[in-house]
Amino acid sequence: MAPSNPPEIDGRRKRASRLEEAISNPGAVKINVTGAFIVDEEPRSRSPIEADGVHYENKDIRLPHHTGLVSHVAVDIGGSLAKLVYFTRELDSADNGGRLNFLNFETHRIDLCINFIRHLKEEHEKRNTSKRDELCVVATGGGAFKFYDKMKEALNVNILREEEMECLIIGLDFFITEIPNEVFTYSDSDSEPMQYAEARPDVYPYLLVNIGSGVSMIKVSGPRQFERVGGTHLGGGTFWGLMSLLTGAATFDDMLAMADRGDNAGKIGLKSTAIASTFGKVFRLKKDAEDDAEDGEGLINDSERRSGGVNFNHADMSRSLLYAISNNIGQIAYLQSEKHGVKHIYFGGSFIRGHRQTMNTLSYAIRFWSKGEKQAYFLRHEGYLGAVGAFIRRQPQNWGRRNSVDDIVAPQAVKNVVKSVIEERNGLSTSTS
Repeated sequence: MAPSNPPEIDGRRKRASRLEEAISNPGAVKINVTGAFIVDEEPRSRSPIEADGVHYENKDIRLPHHTGLVSHVAVDIGGSLAKLVYFTRELDSADNGGRLNFLNFETHRIDLCINFIRHLKEEHEKRNTSKRDELCVVATGGGAFKFYDKMKEALNVNILREEEMECLIIGLDFFITEIPNEVFTYSDSDSEPMQYAEARPDVYPYLLVNIGSGVSMIKVSGPRQFERVGGTHLGGGTFWGLMSLLTGAATFDDMLAMADRGDNAGKIGLKSTAIASTFGKVFRLKKDAEDDAEDGEGLINDSERRSGGVNFNHADMSRSLLYAISNNIGQIAYLQSEKHGVKHIYFGGSFIRGHRQTMNTLSYAIRFWSKGEKQAYFLRHEGYLGAVGAFIRRQPQNWGRRNSVDDIVAPQAVKNVVKSVIEERNGLSTSTS
C-alpha cells in the first residue's frame, strides 16, 4: 500500500485540478438580466456598423445592468437562415449597460454573414486592445460544421461548435424564465389577439416544436433534460421550395406577404372538409375549364391551355399552402403532446416570423384537437433560440474563469502554474510508488 501524501501536497493537487478544470471548461456566461426588457420604440436595432442585406429584428433585448465585457458572438446556421446574436455596450447611457442584438442572413449568402462578423471583430479590436479579449465565435446548427473551415480561414478567430438541440433548449429556457413579455399566445378570435404569458413556476415538462427547414419536436423534462420525440420534414423548406416553383417569389417574407392577401376558399379552421380541400379547388376549376373547352365554350390560348385553362392567383396559392403546412404541424404537435403527457407547447423557429396567419392556424389546431385544454405558446425571438443558447452556453477559453482565478493572472500564466504543479505531482507519484 502506497503511503499517503502530506496534506500540503494534496492541497496543491486539488488547487491544480480546479485550475485545470477552469481552463478546459470555462463555464456559462453570467448575464445580468436584472431589469431586462425588449426594446420596441426604436425603428431598428442599434449596431456598431452598417451593411447592406442585413435583416435586423427591431427587438433588441436591453440589459441595463450587464456592464461586463463580452468577447464573443453566436451564430446558428440552419438550412435556410443564419441567425446571429451579439452584445453591444452602451457607454453613453446612464446605466452603462448594453443590449443583445438579433439579425439574420439567408444561408446561401453566408459570405455576407461572415463579412458582418469580420466587421464586428474589427470594432471589437478597436475598443479592446487586450490580447486575452480577442473575439470568439460560438456556432451551432448544421452550418457550424459545413462552414467551419470557411469561417476559420476568413475570420482567423477561435470558433467553438455547440450541439444544436442543447442550444435550442438553453435558449428557450432563457427566454421563458428571464425575459419579460417574450412568451405570448395568439388568437384572431380575441379582441386583443396577442396576450403575453406570465412566468409560471411549473415550467417543465414542455414540448418545443421547432419549425425551420424541417420540424423537430422535443420533450423537455428539466434543465438540459430533453429528448427528440418526433417531427416532420414538411416545414419551412417545403413552403419555401414549393412557393418558389409556384410563384417565383424570391424571399420568404414575400411569400408570407402573399399569404396575407390570399384566399384559400374555405373557413379558417380544422374541419375535415377544410383539411381535405386545401388545394381541392385546383382540380375542380381545372375540370370545369376543360369541360367548357370540350363544349366549345371559354376558348383559351396556348399559354392558358398549359395550365388547364385556369389562372390561379399566387396569393391564394401561398395562403392555401401556408394553411396546409401549419395545420399539419399543429395536429402532429398535439398528438406528440398527448403521447408524452405534455400540456404546454412552445412553437419556435424561423418559419413563424411573427406571422399572424401562421400563429393563428397553429393556435387553432392545438385548441381544436385538445378541446381547449391546451394552448400554443409563441416567442418574440422565435428564430433565435439556438443562437441565444449558443451565446450563453459557455465563454471562450481565453476568458479563463475569472471569478475562480485572480483577474490579474493572465491565462498563460495560469497554464504554466498548472503545468508545473502537474509535473511536480507526477514526480512525487514516481518517487512514492
